[in-house]
Amino acid sequence: MANENEYDVQKKGIAKFLDHLCLTPLGAIGFLILIFLPLIPPFNQDYLIRWFILAAIMGAGAMAFDFSSGYIAVVNFGFAAFVGLGAYTSAIVVNRWGIPIPVAMLCGAVSAGFLGLITGAISLRMRGMFAICLTWFIGIALMGLAIKMVWLTRGMLGLRTAYFFGSEGSNLYYWYPVLGVALVTWFILKRIARSHIGLAFKAIGQNMDAAKTSGINPTRYRIMNFTVSCALAGWIGAFYAHFIGILTPEFMHTAKTVEFLVIVYIGGRGSLWGGFAVAFPFIWFTEMLRSNFDYLPGINLLIYGLMLILVMIYYAGGMAQFFEYLVDKWKDNPTVRWLTT
Repeated sequence: MANENEYDVQKKGIAKFLDHLCLTPLGAIGFLILIFLPLIPPFNQDYLIRWFILAAIMGAGAMAFDFSSGYIAVVNFGFAAFVGLGAYTSAIVVNRWGIPIPVAMLCGAVSAGFLGLITGAISLRMRGMFAICLTWFIGIALMGLAIKMVWLTRGMLGLRTAYFFGSEGSNLYYWYPVLGVALVTWFILKRIARSHIGLAFKAIGQNMDAAKTSGINPTRYRIMNFTVSCALAGWIGAFYAHFIGILTPEFMHTAKTVEFLVIVYIGGRGSLWGGFAVAFPFIWFTEMLRSNFDYLPGINLLIYGLMLILVMIYYAGGMAQFFEYLVDKWKDNPTVRWLTT
C-alpha cells in the first residue's frame, strides 16, 4: 500500500512539473515521440524528415493563427503575409548587416508584431467581415510590395537567405530547432490563455457584448491578441526563411492562409494543439495533391473548401472535440484521467 501511495505521489509530481510547461502527460509523450521519430526507420529518410519540418512549421503557425481565430473569433486572412514579413525581415537583416540569425528572428517577430498592432488598431474597432477584409487587404498589399520591391526582396526571382547552420546540410539538423520553436510558441500561447488575459480573450470570443458589460474592453484585448498572433507568425516565418534557403512572395498568398485556416478548423478551433497535430497528415496530403494533380491548378483550394464544409457540418469542434468526447467517455479510468489532466 505504501509503494502504491509513493507511486501516486510520483505521478502527481510528474503531472505538476509538466503543468508548469503547459503540457499534460499525454502531450509530453507525444512530444517525446516527435523527438525520436526521425531516428527510427523508415522515418529517418531525409525527404521524410523535411516533410516533418515543414509540418512542424505549419503546425506552429497554425497555433498562432488559432490564437486569434479560436480565442477572439477574428480570422486573419492576411496571416501568411505576416509570416512572410517576418521571413523577409530576418533574411534581409542577416544578408545586409550580418546580424546573428537568432537575433534576426526576433527582428522578424518585432516587425510582424508592430504591423499587427497597427492593423489591429485600425481593423479591430470594426466587427465581422469589415475586420476580416481589412486584414486580407493588408496581406495583399504586403505580397504586392514583396513582388514590386525587387531592389530589396528580388521579387519573383527569389531572395537567397542564410541557412540556420551556415549551409543546407542534413534536414535532421533542423528537426530539433523547429521542435523548439513549436514548443516555445505553445508555451507562450498557453501561458497567456491560462491567465486573466486569456479568460478575457475567451469571453470576447464567446460574446463580445456580454464581455463589454462585465467590464472588459474588447478593442484593447482584441488588439493585444492580434499583435501576439502576428509577432509569433513573424518569428515562425523567420525560422522558415533560414531553413528553406530562398524566399519568394508566393508563400505570402491568401492560399497559404487558407491552408492554416483548414488545419486549425479540422484540428479544433481554440484548442491550439489540434492544429499542430493535424499539420502532419495535412502536409502529406498537400504533397500528394501537388505530385498527382499538378495539371489541375486550384484543385487544392477546392478540396480545402470541401473539407471545411464537411467539418463545419458534421463536427464543428474538429479533432479536439472528438478527443474530448473520448476522454469524457473514459473519464472514470484513473490512467486516462492522469494522462489528460
